[in-house]
Amino acid sequence: MVYMTLVNSHEALIIALMATRKKTSGLRDILARNLKENRKKCRLSQAKLAEKANITTQYIAMIEVSRKFPTPEMLDRLAKALDIETYQLFMVKPGPEDAMTQLHDTLAANLEKVVTQAVEKSITATCKR
Repeated sequence: MVYMTLVNSHEALIIALMATRKKTSGLRDILARNLKENRKKCRLSQAKLAEKANITTQYIAMIEVSRKFPTPEMLDRLAKALDIETYQLFMVKPGPEDAMTQLHDTLAANLEKVVTQAVEKSITATCKR
């Protein structure tokens, strides 16, 4: 009975974690996030950015909530208004999951190296006897 409770709790935890996992961002979401971050970095309101890019505030708002996707020309105007390169509006910044994966890979490689060295040392010591 206790075993079944633990199994069910474990399954429930896995299901909950999977449900809260972020979906991969689409291009619109990446643009929306980066536009907003860069706008805030420049300490610009949506209205001020719209003025600098010669577009409407509503259009900026729609881009920032992933409802609209600008033309290449509009992307260039937005980037210029933010004093960045256009490609920077689409850069994906590594998240915490990426850092954990990198840490895991580094630890696994270091652990393998240490174990290999210990085994080689042990074999060498045994062969000398």
